[in-house]
Amino acid sequence: MNQNSRQLDAAVIGAGQAGLAAGYHLARTSLRFEILDGAPRVGDAWRHRWDSLELFTPAQHDGLPRLPFPAPRNTFPGKEAFADYLEDYAEHFRLPVRTGVRVERVSRAGGSFAVETASGTVLARNVIVAAGANALPRIPGAAAGLDPAIRQLHSSQYRSPAEIPDGDVLVVGAGTSGSEIALELAGTRRVLLSGRPTPHIPDPLLRYTGGVYWRFIHSVLTLSTPVGRKVAADFHRRGAPLIRISPKDLDRAGVERVPRMTGTADGQPVFDGGSSAAVRTVIWATGYLPDLGWIDGLELAPSGWPLTRRGAAPGTPGLFFVGMPFQYALTSGLIGGVDRDAAYVVRQLARRVPAPSVVAPVFQPRDGDSEHQGGGEAQRAGGGHAGPQ
Repeated sequence: MNQNSRQLDAAVIGAGQAGLAAGYHLARTSLRFEILDGAPRVGDAWRHRWDSLELFTPAQHDGLPRLPFPAPRNTFPGKEAFADYLEDYAEHFRLPVRTGVRVERVSRAGGSFAVETASGTVLARNVIVAAGANALPRIPGAAAGLDPAIRQLHSSQYRSPAEIPDGDVLVVGAGTSGSEIALELAGTRRVLLSGRPTPHIPDPLLRYTGGVYWRFIHSVLTLSTPVGRKVAADFHRRGAPLIRISPKDLDRAGVERVPRMTGTADGQPVFDGGSSAAVRTVIWATGYLPDLGWIDGLELAPSGWPLTRRGAAPGTPGLFFVGMPFQYALTSGLIGGVDRDAAYVVRQLARRVPAPSVVAPVFQPRDGDSEHQGGGEAQRAGGGHAGPQ
């Protein structure tokens, strides 16, 4: 296996919003670093989502540090526009991104890390994992009991109504993704939506008092406050709030709300209370599970996410994370939250590098650019997977 002749100060795994935010702050040091991403292009994790997907927050909250998202306030950018923005961001700040490099394993190598890829091994003193929150689609065990004639797919495989067979559809999972898919499908067929509704954030609150609301979820709902710690304790059980779409929208579209799916009978889904329904398609909008088995020796919390202190893995010095759900605040898994978390992680990381390496920033902005451009805050997690999915 080939091995790089020089050692990096930091390897960033993932070139989605979290990885690029980390790269932005690393570029303001003299640290030698690279951003590794398994996709052919920056932003591909977004390009592969369903066709009509839009960001859940308005454009003023959809930018990464020092480069606002180029869209009018109170509009909701589409997935293609955001994917292109990520690609432009990497180019704008000349970040050292290597695409098509899929990380297969991270392990200790003396006082450093060996980051193994199909094309060789990268040695790095530190590693920042920014591979996104959408790793392994979560499919409930009840899926195995459904009639083989029922088509099943996870929300990550959904693209458009045209690809769904005729007949009734059951969407399992009443969060934002499941609700949006149900709303879109309701225009052409009968749709049932199963699951306990998550809290709903009214659209006017997000659009017109978004600054106040953002400050609350960004600065109050953190691990530094009692109320934030209480929300964090329940976060992985309840899921994220319903944003940009309301229960009334679903009612108006004719989406039928059914209780939580508890199992199957005669090959058909059964709901809490014993009712059932005969459907042609089931779409599992049931979220994702972390996939971090490719990191040797990683300590995990009961939620399946790494045990960290604001992104630093205490059991593995030099290993950091950015973009995890509630890493520090409710916004940590959102685009606008990754800037603060990335800046904090890079500061901690820089302290571990021998002093002669940290002398002056190597970042050179393009002509006319300034480090003090205004930046936006943002939307939701992950993206740019480089590790196994």
